[in-house]
Amino acid sequence: MNADLQTCDVPKPPRASAEVPRWIVWSLRAAGIYNLVWGAWVILFPAAFWSWLELPQPNYPALWQCIGMVIGVYGVGYWIAARDPARHWPIVLVGWLGKVLGPIGMLYAALRGNLPWSFGIVNVWNDLIWWWPFTAALYYAWRANSAPPVGAPLNFAQAVATIRSQRGRTLAELSAPSPLLVVFVRHAGCTFCREALADVAAAKQDLDRAGTALAVVHMSTATRASELLEHYSLGDIDQFSDPACRLFQAFELARGNWWQLLGPPIWWRGLTAIFRHGLGPIDGDGFQMPGAFLLRGGRIARAYRHRTAADRPDYVKLAAA
Repeated sequence: MNADLQTCDVPKPPRASAEVPRWIVWSLRAAGIYNLVWGAWVILFPAAFWSWLELPQPNYPALWQCIGMVIGVYGVGYWIAARDPARHWPIVLVGWLGKVLGPIGMLYAALRGNLPWSFGIVNVWNDLIWWWPFTAALYYAWRANSAPPVGAPLNFAQAVATIRSQRGRTLAELSAPSPLLVVFVRHAGCTFCREALADVAAAKQDLDRAGTALAVVHMSTATRASELLEHYSLGDIDQFSDPACRLFQAFELARGNWWQLLGPPIWWRGLTAIFRHGLGPIDGDGFQMPGAFLLRGGRIARAYRHRTAADRPDYVKLAAA
């Protein structure tokens, strides 16, 4: 297990909502302009492309011009999608599918001898160079659309004093008589969150001997989380259902990026965790990062904020502050 312990009294200022990266906007606009220009070129000069590659002219140039028209219409869609990629993600998805399936179709036809390999140059400019920006745009849209609804923000003091567990108790009340270890585990479907509960269960005896109470914060429903907690023999602890992520935000647990959530090390760790703990559907904000905090009297005595979704903090060491 790794440890990245931070001692602090209050969390950092509330996080700001992410804006569309400008390079994604300009990439979609560039794709729109390119498609319009390429489509117009094919419509107005249907023989130019074939002459350039020194290939026989098609028997039905009107069909080639129709392809140019379709490509040009896509350009209009990309220009519209650039205004709000999160809202117009279906346009981006359709374009992405075309840019992935197009080269596959070209490769299949070339291997069968139905198209010359030189024809593949069209896939380089029309498809391959756009893979990364279109994938990034889809990733941004997924991240933006999976964010919890924005409600009235709560500062740290308000959150620990007003949000109640399934037993009607607040974090401030639970941490008043004894230290309280609060474990944020995202949602019930996350294999790393299930692994975290198994680690907490393994450490529970040591925590009990040290007089440290336990609480869990998650984004699932209380019913679903109760079933999971019972599975790990943690059904007797307080749990906080936080689908709007108000506690996550009050404790300054940020939303993760691609590397923190889906990078190669995460996949490798996930393979071992899935075999032991399984995997379920995403039940909440899939980009939300977890963490663990030791509270004393409603204040943070020690904090662990995950660098990646696969981190495994030492809960006993964290509670020994």
